[in-house]
This record gives sequence, C-alpha cells and structure tokens, in this order.
Amino acid sequence: QEGTKVPSKREQNTSIVTSDLFHKNLLKSEQKNWNNISPTYKAMTKRIREKLEELHDMYALNSGSPRMRFGQNVYFEENGCIFLAKEDDGVFAVFFSYVICEGNAEILFSVEDLGFSDAFIQRIRISPDQSYMAISLKSENSEEATCIIMKLGNLPVVEKVIPSAFSFEWAANDVLYYTTQKNLKCQNVFMTTFTYQKHTKLVYTEQDARFFVDLYCTKDRRFLTINSNSKTTSEVWLVDCRHPFESPALVQARTAGVIYHIEHRKDQLYILTTYGEPAEYKAILTDNYTHRINLDAYCSGKENWQLVYALEKKTKLVDFEMFSDDCILFLKNAGHLYLNVISFVSHSVQPIKLPTWACEFELESHPEHSTSTCYFQLSSPVHPPKRFAYSFKENNLIEQAVQEVPIITNCHTTRLLAKSKDEALVPITVFHNKNSKELHRKPLLVHVYGAYGIDLNMSFKEEKLMLIEEGWILAYCHVRGGGEQGLSWHRDGCQHNKLKGLHDLRACITLLHQRGFSQPRHTALAAASAGGVLAGALCNTDPALIRALVLQAPFVDVLNTMMKTHLPLTIEEQEEWGNPLEDEKCMKYIKSYCPYQNIKPQCYPSVFITAYENDERVPLTGILQYVQKLRKAALDHASRISKKGNWIPNIILDVQADGSHCDSSWEHSLNE
Repeated sequence: QEGTKVPSKREQNTSIVTSDLFHKNLLKSEQKNWNNISPTYKAMTKRIREKLEELHDMYALNSGSPRMRFGQNVYFEENGCIFLAKEDDGVFAVFFSYVICEGNAEILFSVEDLGFSDAFIQRIRISPDQSYMAISLKSENSEEATCIIMKLGNLPVVEKVIPSAFSFEWAANDVLYYTTQKNLKCQNVFMTTFTYQKHTKLVYTEQDARFFVDLYCTKDRRFLTINSNSKTTSEVWLVDCRHPFESPALVQARTAGVIYHIEHRKDQLYILTTYGEPAEYKAILTDNYTHRINLDAYCSGKENWQLVYALEKKTKLVDFEMFSDDCILFLKNAGHLYLNVISFVSHSVQPIKLPTWACEFELESHPEHSTSTCYFQLSSPVHPPKRFAYSFKENNLIEQAVQEVPIITNCHTTRLLAKSKDEALVPITVFHNKNSKELHRKPLLVHVYGAYGIDLNMSFKEEKLMLIEEGWILAYCHVRGGGEQGLSWHRDGCQHNKLKGLHDLRACITLLHQRGFSQPRHTALAAASAGGVLAGALCNTDPALIRALVLQAPFVDVLNTMMKTHLPLTIEEQEEWGNPLEDEKCMKYIKSYCPYQNIKPQCYPSVFITAYENDERVPLTGILQYVQKLRKAALDHASRISKKGNWIPNIILDVQADGSHCDSSWEHSLNE
C-alpha cells in the first residue's frame, strides 16, 4: 500500500534466519521430548510388533500383487523381483488364472540388480510386443520416482533411465510417452523412442498451475490419453497409437466444473463426464471420433450422441473397466460396494451384489480386452484381500474356491446413518468382534478424512485386525468433503461448506455412543493428512467427545499454509479450501475452523502426532507450532483449575527423519 515501508534485503534475510533458527530449536526440543517419552512404551511396542508380524506372515500370501497377462505370458512382482510365467506350463491354480505357483516362474530381474536396494516397484508397463518393460522405482524418503526401461530377452538389459518420472504408457512397441514431476507437479509430457532414430521430444506442456497431467491407455490400446486435471475440471488430448508420432488431438477444451475421461471400443469413443444435471458421472458415446467432440451436443440431443448410463443419486463411481462386449462399473452407495455390468450386446444393465463386508476392491492389472471374465480382489480394514471373478458369459460372481488363509468369522460389520446438523444422513461403517459383550465398555477407534472427494482408506491393515481381536470397535465416518456418495458429497464439504464435514463427524461420534458403541472416555479419533483438519477442529469444538487423538502428517494450519503461494500445492489446493489472499470472506471462514487458529485453554484429549522431517505436502513448521500452542493451552487450563486429580493430556510428537507423506512399504508401516 501507498506509504508502506519496503523492508531492506538485510531485514528480510535477518527474518528468514530468525525463522529457521526458531524452527530448528522447536524441532530439537520435540526430538528431545520424544526420546524421553518413547522408552515408556517399549514393552507395548515389542508385543504389538510381534503380533503384527505374526498376522502379516499369516495373510501376506493372500495379498500378492496383481498379475499382468499378455497372451500366454503372465508378469508379476513379488518382493522386489519381476517374474514371468507361462500359462500353458501348468503353473496356474485351478480357479484363478492369475494365481501363480512361483516355483515354476522365471525371475527376469530384481530391484537389487538395478542398484536400487532401498526402493520399491510402484508401476509396471509392458510394450505391446513385450520387447520392453518400463518400471518406476520409488524410495521411502522421496515423492519422486525413477523410471527404468528394460529391453526384455534372454538377458534383460537397461535401455534407458528417466529420473523424476510420474506416469508412463506405451503408445507403440518402441514408443513411450511419460510425464515428469517437479515440486509435486506434473506439467510436461515427453515422447521417447528406442529403435532406429532414437530420440526424445516434448509433446505437451500444461501452463495452469492448478492442473496436473497424467497418461492413460484406453483398454483396447487404440488411444493414449493425455489427461490434464484440476480438482474440478479436466481436459483430454488423444494420441492415436497407430500413428504415435502425430500431434495429440484435443477432445474437448476445458470447461470450468466439467470433468471427463475417455475410453474407446469398436471405433466409438465413450466419454465418462460430469457435464449436465445432475453433476455426477454419466457415460455417453459418439459415433465419429475423427471430428472434434462437442459436449454441448449431448444436451442438444444431436443424433451422434447416446446416453449409455447415468449414476443413481448419492452413488460413487469407484472405477470402471471396459471390455470388448461389456463394461463393468464398481459402485459405492452408503458405504456398500456393488457392481453394475453393462452389456453392449443386449443393451442391458445387470446389478451384482457383493459381500456386505467388502469396502475396497482391486482390479487385475491390464486385463485382456477380449476376456470373458473380470478378476478382482475385495477387502476391508479387517478382511484380507479375497479373490473373486465375474463371468460375463455365465452372468455370475465366483468366489475363490480354495481358501489359502483362515477365514475371518468373528468380525461383525454394521452400517449406520447419522443425522447431521442440517438433517443430511452420514454413513458410518462399524467393525467389532461378534463375541464382545458390553460394547459400551470397549475402546473405540474412529476414522475420518473428508477432503478432495477421496474416500476413507479402508484397505486391509494388520493392525486393524489386531485391534478387533483385542476387543476394540472400529468406526469409519464417511463425512462430506470425501467422495463416498459421489461428487456432490465432495462439493457439500469443501470451500465454504467445510464446516458441514465437522458437523457430520460430531453427529457420527455422538450416534456411536448413543447406540452403545463405547463412550467418550474410551474413544480415540484417527486421521491422516487433510483429515487432520476435521479431527483437529473437533478437538477444539468438542474435546469431551474423545479421550485421544492420533494424527499422521496432519494438515492443521490451513490459514497460514493457504496464504503462502510459494508452497508447491497452494495454488492447486484453492479449489478445495478457497483463496484467503483474495477473498476476505474466505479468510474469515477458514479462520473459523482452522485447528491451529482455534486452540484455546480447555481440557484437551491426549494427542499423538507422527510427522516427517522432509514432508513436501504438509510443512513441518505448521505441525511444530501447532503442538507447541496446543501443549501451552492444555497447561494453561490445568493451572487455572486446581481440582484434585486434574488430568493433563499427553501431547506427543514423533518427527521421523525418514519416510514420506504417501503410502509406504510394509517394513516402514510396521515401524510406525
């Protein structure tokens, strides 16, 4: 502003040095505090580690990595090794053609062979003629991965190494498209070739910082798609795999608020889009993909458009798989998973029920486009992955015939609906031991996320099964802001609706206690990353509802973070949280729920936080300051109230030098 004194360079540098020093002193203080406290839990840690290792050994065989089938060849990865098995060698189990006896499989190469002993394989793509394999390797301590292209043969050799690669797909036998990642952003797409005139060239650059670029191949491998997505809008460019050197063609220019994805089948483009009302996913197709596709044609009823399928209200499209004559949709409604099978031959839609305990699924990687069977795994936090197949010909669901591990029979799954402040019904999924008596006396662990339209992670975890066996109740609150009930469920819980997620969480925990699932003094709340916003907010508004709070790399300083545009994700995240720099109303709204901003002297629950020293997504400084302010508020409250036996909460921070914000290996998660 006019008349404002401009600070000198010297003053700015002094401020930065002071801030760095403050950060280092805070970190040193917390590390010292952790080193003093952690030995207290040594015996408990030892017991838990032994139990988890026992459970992991019992169930690890059942949760092997998916198989990639190319004709008679099946590729798979186990323990850092890439295997190749032949279907006609009799190495397949009777029931599932991708369950392989590893003793008869050939090891192509291992991660250690490539000199990456501390990395794990994140992604595998095989060229159409199986001459090349591209894999991405990622270490625990980095967000970025390295892509290695192997020339397959009697002795596989390294053809090329691409640092900081994110996604990659084969457009032809020797043509690979890939994106690179820098500061958590992917904005450049490159093409590289491996035979004759070897060369690499830039084919696409995204200019808008809110958009993230990734690559995908249609199931029939006819097109490679360049997908540029923000949190609410998308744009797709097509590369014709028959002519991979030609420039990409734009499908539809980005339109604010419209998301779309492309599939292809028998010379027709299928477009999965949110365009039109309601703004949920619907499948449409066009007869002629050679002309520029105009989404407006769908609503104007042009002859070359046809509505194939529209989602029901409050339904989440989890994933879909396109086959030559059928399309299978994995759907979720009020926490229940089910399938809808669309037949392109009979033009019918067949709903298929799945087991009531099913919460997560994983498709077989790269299923053959012409297959008559779709293979997948189902799991829940307390049910190890179990294999299923859906036969299009027989129109039935087949469960794994031979049970490789003990069946989980003593766990009961309950679905509840909590009425929120505005009368919205919020789904809750509850797991508990069938044999447990007096559930109101049992400890309860509540989980929440509620951001970015992402569902709560409900995949199998050994520690969740251990808790069930020890009498705990597990509850998963599918609050607004998440994606469990479709895109509108996310919209109702982001930006100026963020408080609805907090009201939902409060209603869920209150209902659980009313229904006899534990009580406040035996209740803990767990959240990770952006889930820390709602969990931390509840801690400020309703601390009496819970006794303990467990946070992993939590986002607890929303306001200060969203004011710092130099951070890698701030611009991109404005579609989720708003822009407090340009909107004063938005600033006041964020301030009303931001965990850090609303700490006050009161009786807080005990808090345990795990953070990572080099976390690029959630700045450590915000967590350090949050812990310091929270501890001071709890002590201030205790000093004001001198009641006999006054309870002072434990507020503990474990800052780990290793590890990153994203999912980690079994060994790393075991240590945590």
